[in-house]
Amino acid sequence: MERLIGTISRGVRAPIIRQGDDMAKIVIDSVLAAAKSESFEIRDRDVIAVTEAVIARAQGNYATTQQIATDVKAKFGDNTIGVIFPILSRNRFAVCLKGIAMGAKKIVLMLSYPSDEVGNHLVDLDLLDEKGINPWSDVLTESKYRELFGKSVHPFTKVDYIAYYKELITSAGCACEIILANDCRAILPYTPHVLYCDVHSRARTKRLLTAAGAKTLYGMDDLLTGPVDGSGYNEQFGLLGSNKATEDSVKLFPRDTQPVVDNIQKGILEATGKQVEVMVYGDGAFKDPVGKIWELADPVVSPAFTRGLDGVPNEVKLKYLADNDFAHLSGTALKEAVSQYIRSVDGDLTGKMASQGTTPRRLTDLIGSLSDLTSGSGDKGTPIVLIQGYFDNYTM
Repeated sequence: MERLIGTISRGVRAPIIRQGDDMAKIVIDSVLAAAKSESFEIRDRDVIAVTEAVIARAQGNYATTQQIATDVKAKFGDNTIGVIFPILSRNRFAVCLKGIAMGAKKIVLMLSYPSDEVGNHLVDLDLLDEKGINPWSDVLTESKYRELFGKSVHPFTKVDYIAYYKELITSAGCACEIILANDCRAILPYTPHVLYCDVHSRARTKRLLTAAGAKTLYGMDDLLTGPVDGSGYNEQFGLLGSNKATEDSVKLFPRDTQPVVDNIQKGILEATGKQVEVMVYGDGAFKDPVGKIWELADPVVSPAFTRGLDGVPNEVKLKYLADNDFAHLSGTALKEAVSQYIRSVDGDLTGKMASQGTTPRRLTDLIGSLSDLTSGSGDKGTPIVLIQGYFDNYTM
């Protein structure tokens, strides 16, 4: 019988993960149990995706605000710290900011506007036009911002992040001044000692501030790159990718994740004889058209994946073929012609008209986004995602 179903994405339930758990074994056992319970078979080139959060939990990769403060104090001493370009997020940055403030005497907090790096808005862009403000050149003090725009709350959380972040800093016993600017160098008249908190533009920020003469310069990926007073750590990303665990601690992005995916792949092969692909995923890489929030607050979508997930899709656009090469055909003849074209594809289709309009993004970014949307961020209890048929095409 002809196959009529393409890609299937299943959220797989797993036990609540605790520190010390064997994540590879849990994932293998959970996927095999789900296959038995739901009466489906594991196939070659299925994809098993595991959220980074449960791996970090199993590793016990946590840090307290006091441990963050100790690292900040060691790096910046008693200098006034310019904390620039943070994400506006209670989950992603607030606890980190609390720890940073605990390790400082004064912070000049510089927020980008009208939105942060991932699209959380402080003010509507149209209001900037109305007030004659150029966000690329104008530096606003907190009082000037309030004079122009008053109180501004996040459309989803209803939080006034300027007031919220200021309260976090001052409640830690740290003096606070707030400015708004989009040129990282605008912080230097206030202090040459800078902690840059942007995620995806951090290399540029570092380059510009170094050239402009910053005296002390660290990024979030420079904090907790090693254990501090017994803390968790991440050698590559530091505090980037961390999430709130409690009011006084964060869960860091997991480390040493490649052995986890390799062991899952090996275990599934031994149990089923099937060669699956495995990846660890964090935030998906997509943008909400309503809230205008770009979901990717993690430093990467996938910190580890098996070799078969390297690269980008190599696909043709069916509607292009139907409307151009085979516009004269219909029905069975059209289907057979398109199928034969797909079978005859040899080599990289990049730049070919038949592939125009396909998605030239990395497989791990695409599959990570699908996995993030499947598992959700709430109480579904499915930190494992099994994707079948992703690499199939019209002929399979």
